[in-house]
Amino acid sequence: MNKLFEKYKIYLKRLLILSVPMILSQLINQVQMLIDRIFLGHANSLYMSVLGNATFPMWTTMSFCFSIGTGASILISQSVGANNRKNVAEYAGSLLKYNSIIPFMLFVFWCFFSEPVFRIMGVSENLIPMCVDYVRYYSPVFILVGIGTIVTIFQTSNYTKPLATYSLIRSVLNVIFDWILIFGKFGFPVMGVKGAALGTTIAEFIAAVYFGYAYIKSPLSTRPTFAEIKNSRFRSYLHSAKLGINTALEDLLWNAGNLAIIRILNSINELAAGIYSIIFGVEVLAVVAIGSLGSATMTLTSEATGKRDLRQFKGVCLCAYALCAVIAAGMVITGILFPEQILSIFTKDDAIVTTSAIFLFMIGLNLFSKSGNIIIGNGIRGSGDTRWMFFTQIFGTVFVVGMACLFVFKMKLGIAGVFLAVMADEAVRFGINFVRYSKICKSEAFVKDDVRDSVPA
Repeated sequence: MNKLFEKYKIYLKRLLILSVPMILSQLINQVQMLIDRIFLGHANSLYMSVLGNATFPMWTTMSFCFSIGTGASILISQSVGANNRKNVAEYAGSLLKYNSIIPFMLFVFWCFFSEPVFRIMGVSENLIPMCVDYVRYYSPVFILVGIGTIVTIFQTSNYTKPLATYSLIRSVLNVIFDWILIFGKFGFPVMGVKGAALGTTIAEFIAAVYFGYAYIKSPLSTRPTFAEIKNSRFRSYLHSAKLGINTALEDLLWNAGNLAIIRILNSINELAAGIYSIIFGVEVLAVVAIGSLGSATMTLTSEATGKRDLRQFKGVCLCAYALCAVIAAGMVITGILFPEQILSIFTKDDAIVTTSAIFLFMIGLNLFSKSGNIIIGNGIRGSGDTRWMFFTQIFGTVFVVGMACLFVFKMKLGIAGVFLAVMADEAVRFGINFVRYSKICKSEAFVKDDVRDSVPA
């Protein structure tokens, strides 16, 4: 065991240095979101279904924007590994220069044209007006999504400390504003679910000021100069976007699958989507840690690919998955020992608490295969292959929706059928993705040579 630790400790250390601030950042965000759910759940049980129906489609489009930047992250990190400063500046500059176009278009869409989306999703007439109100108050956040791509610069510079401070500022402000606006404190009107959206939007814009300051003042090795941003070319952005589009489409498909599942849940009853939202609201505390480890994995495996270092590539993936397995085990144990205590935080409905306890255990078991897909998937992306995960997600979306329909409509398993479908999907794709990862480790991608990719002419 000691020999194994000595062999891989350098990769474990780099993973932790890069991922811990991101984990703290994401955990702070999720704690804030959980507090929002607590506020809304205690204000009105139906608000949980509003939140589930409204946030899933918005995050589908928002994650698409973030994922477009994945290609630039991979190319910048590979250029860092290859010691090619010219490419680093070109890809980073073009990302900052051009990545605000799509988010602004989405702001316009969600602000003015959201209602048909909720009708397609099968949201009840009782909930649609509340969903529309929520997204209108929240939609200005999309304007900041393009600015948010500077996270890529922090990540590829292996300097993520300011992210935790940024998240703390944003989350504390969010909780304060939500409490005031949801319940109408200090003379403000009681706004309910609209207050939750407005509080979040105000907090995001205030925190963005600090984020910009941190970007300017932090020691970021991949930060382009103003001249490099100005001189960067749109074709370079297209080149990185072409690589990132596969990840964006993968996320889009994953979220489309979730939207289909929400549609299935809405056919069960009005509270089903809310229960699903609560369970995944708990799971996300573990997933954000796993996801941050996945982001760090992609950065470090991209560097390994750039310098043709197979030992680093494999070592990073192994260490990251070992950490994820510990997190998954903790989630399972917590779900077994404290299910009612956890669920009662989010709702006063004893029936929901009693019937949903088994779902916490199921989702904990699911984390073992889900974390495998996240870590191995990011390793595959780090190698420069972003198409594979897109292709397996096509299969996964069809598979999970098909299995959910089978379990819910044919076998009459209700909400449990949805969770069983999700578990089956993650397990099958984990096996498929591991086979691909093994082939990459045996490929010529890590044969050292003098070939270095250049910016497209």
